[in-house]
Formats: sequence, C-alpha cells, structure tokens
Amino acid sequence: MFAWLKERKRTKLRAQPFPQFWADIIDPNVPYCAGLNEKDRQELQGHVQVLLAEKHFEGCAGFVITDEVKVTIAAHASFLLLHRDTGYFPRLRTILVYPTAFIVKNLEQGPGGTVSESDGVHLGESWGQGTVVLAWDEVEKSARHSADGYNVVLHEFAHQLDQEDGVADGAPILSQRDLYERWAEVLSAEYDQLKRDLKRRRNTLIDPYGATDAAEFFAVATETFFETPDKMHRRHPDLYQALRDYYQQDPRQYIADSPTDWLS
Repeated sequence: MFAWLKERKRTKLRAQPFPQFWADIIDPNVPYCAGLNEKDRQELQGHVQVLLAEKHFEGCAGFVITDEVKVTIAAHASFLLLHRDTGYFPRLRTILVYPTAFIVKNLEQGPGGTVSESDGVHLGESWGQGTVVLAWDEVEKSARHSADGYNVVLHEFAHQLDQEDGVADGAPILSQRDLYERWAEVLSAEYDQLKRDLKRRRNTLIDPYGATDAAEFFAVATETFFETPDKMHRRHPDLYQALRDYYQQDPRQYIADSPTDWLS
C-alpha cells in the first residue's frame, strides 16, 4: 500500500506544469538537454520535480541553497534515470552542498594496529547511509565543460545507483538476472585493462581514478559515457554497449541532435 501511494504521489508530481524559471536554469546549466527530444525533455523535467520534492538539500560552510543549485543538480542526476523504471535513488535522503572543495578526515590503520589521521580534499562523495556531498564550484565546472569527461554529479549519483542493493561493487541492479554475467565480464575486462594501461603509462580515455576499485570504475565510466560518448564508442565499444543497455540511452544521439556546440 505504501509503495502504491508513493507512486501515485510521484505521478502527480511528474504531471505538474514545469516552472519556466526552472527550465531557464536547466538550459544553460545542463548542456545535454539541448539534444533531448520533447518527450525525453518532459520525462527529465518530471524526474526533476520528484527529486526536488523527495530529497533534502542543505548548504554547508555558509553556502546558500537556491533554486539554481537544486534544479541544476537534480537535472544532471535525472539523466541517469531516463527511460528506466526508477526508485529515485531510494537510499538517498540528503544532498549536502559546499561552496568549494571540502576537507574529510581520513583514518588509516598502520602496523601494530596504530591509527593515523589525515585530511583529504574532496569534490564529491556518496555515502551509503543516504547522503551525497557535492562542491558547487565543481558542479558549475561540469556544466561549463560538458565534454571533458568529468561530471561530479553524474559520478556521485552513479555511486547511488551502485549502492541501491546495499553494496558498492560496481554492479548496479540490472533489469534481468541473465544480464549480470555479461555485465561482470565486460566491466571486469575493462577495469583490468585500465589498470594495465596505467601500469604501462599509457594515456587513457577513462579517468585513472577508475582504477581505484570496481565501484569507482563504474562511476568514472558513467561520466565518460555521457560526457564523451563518441570517443567511448570508438575506443571501448563493449563497455559503451553495456552502459547503453543499462541506462537505456545512447548519448551520441544527444550530440547529433543538439543545435549547440557540444564542445563549447
């Protein structure tokens, strides 16, 4: 009963007229939208309305949350939901936004059980306990440079998709059980290839940070898929196909249909 009521509420939210001033925010801040057809644009706007209604945005270190902040982040995140049945990042409750890079305390265990503490500078984080943390200046940078292969919102929300089953392992919930074997085969091979290329000091299309672990590889590959789809399709066709099947999208079409210069 609860799930039915939640979906009924979401249906009503998606059906509401989309405020024009929100659309005016999305157009310059989410360049991918330029290539969407009208049906997909309406679907994305509906997802934005649901996310803004269900998720709590909170400014940190004196940062003030505005409609521009909320709509920009929600619209980028909504690209990961197009064409798919979605629970709207069900584990996510709060989105914390800092004005710029933030400091995180890292604890490292050393020999003999000793523990040392160090400061780490972060641009974004995704916590399994229901929180995404973002640096706003990095979100703005992602909006200005939509074809550089980096997008902190896509990265952190891809982690949320990965964590929906409670485990951050680079294997999000797939639509059919028989797809997992192919997913593991392709993603594992590409992950191993990235590590080999880095060991041999080869230039890579996929961000070297993806070699950290399988979860980071999925998040980084998601950025590459949406940001530089033509290059990924040429250089990593199997990986591109796996992500295309998962996201039910072909971002190369957004470039072809976009009336603007994608590389600007």
